[in-house]
Amino acid sequence: MTKIDNFFESIKDKKVAFCGLGISNFPVMEMFVNKGIDVTACDRRNFEDLGDNAKKAEELGVKLSLGDNYLKNLDVDIVFRTPGMKYYMDELVEMRNRGVVVTSEMELFFELANCHIIAVTGSDGKTTTTSIVSEFLKAAGKKVFLGGNIGKPLLPEIESITKDDYAVVELSSFQLISMKESPEIAIVTNVSPNHLDIHKDMQEYVDAKKNILLHQNAFSKTVLNLDNEISNSFSSEVRGQLVKFSRRNTVTNGAYLKDNKIVYSDYGKETEIIDIKDIFIPGMHNVENYMAAISAVWGIVDVDTIVKVAKTFQGVEHRAEFVREFNGVKYYNDSIASSPTRTASGTLSLYDEKIIIIAGGYDKNLNYDELGEVICKKVKILILMGNTADKIETSTKKAPSYSEGNPVIYRVSNMEEAVKKASEVAVKGDIVSLSPASASFDLYKNFMERGIHFKNLVKELK
Repeated sequence: MTKIDNFFESIKDKKVAFCGLGISNFPVMEMFVNKGIDVTACDRRNFEDLGDNAKKAEELGVKLSLGDNYLKNLDVDIVFRTPGMKYYMDELVEMRNRGVVVTSEMELFFELANCHIIAVTGSDGKTTTTSIVSEFLKAAGKKVFLGGNIGKPLLPEIESITKDDYAVVELSSFQLISMKESPEIAIVTNVSPNHLDIHKDMQEYVDAKKNILLHQNAFSKTVLNLDNEISNSFSSEVRGQLVKFSRRNTVTNGAYLKDNKIVYSDYGKETEIIDIKDIFIPGMHNVENYMAAISAVWGIVDVDTIVKVAKTFQGVEHRAEFVREFNGVKYYNDSIASSPTRTASGTLSLYDEKIIIIAGGYDKNLNYDELGEVICKKVKILILMGNTADKIETSTKKAPSYSEGNPVIYRVSNMEEAVKKASEVAVKGDIVSLSPASASFDLYKNFMERGIHFKNLVKELK
């Protein structure tokens, strides 16, 4: 019997619950139902609010526990939490205290998978880096399964994944906090304050990120960012091969920037890879993403393949994504910029001229003072909305570089008003970018919905 067969045999008499009736849980629930497992789906929303999803679950043969008390008094043995649920929420703590196994789709995949696993985490850049690693491997002829925070659930695919295949996964701090297995290759792009509305404190967030490498072995590889203090501080915990990337310093083992070219040093043996001007997706943060990805696949993917991908890969939706040019004004969607760091080092590092940005959203209890200074230097017009509008405006106005009208600040109530205002104040040659520096949860389900709404509004401009 395979490890997967053994697992399902061991839980054949157990009751299993899945938190959340989102679309990504359905393939996993269906897999468990098809294996003869007693499955319950739990969701805070009621039957009417869930609509077709509730009906679809019932048609699968899944029991439902819905409404405000959806996690209370659940008679189950195993619970699969969603990544966004606080690990220490009262209901989950109570379940663990009475012997219920609380796990996740990714945790189980890591335990059961018999393939190469490359995992990426970080405060910024993890989706693009994950995607670049995947593109490198596919271009090198490898069979790749993309999962975690991006792609589809991997657990339902596990029986078709072989030992020669690659699972490339993006892992958030919420997923990592309870992981007990680590990938063969781990990448930490950077770590800066984020999600402090959900984590108990910054230390818990850092510890969750570090968990990506704590269960590795002597044959593993870890890729860390030499330029990021917290990522680099993980060096002493690395159990296998330590590889670093840097755009500011020379490294002995890893990728670094030399005369605007990415160079890889294999313990002193240098290979010039690509001039950064030839990388299709713009921005120094994407140069860092490429250096992280190159460091991960070095020895697996050849240089010619790396260069071919770098020259042609067009990036990921909602990341400095060109939407449209209208009346001589270029519009970009950078909805992924859900933290002040992401807006400062991402969006505002891309353009030489001062631009117009639309910012603001859900407050994750982050500090905006450093962003305020960057805004004064890089933004001509600042259009603010959402819960963080006050914090961003205050940080901008108290920045040393601020003066009246530098930048011009407008306040709006929603995205419709924001795009309308941007189109009114922009002149030929301007760049307008959605770059919220905040999460989306005050007005949208997620950053994707926010980005799509922005793009649709821009496309409707007449």
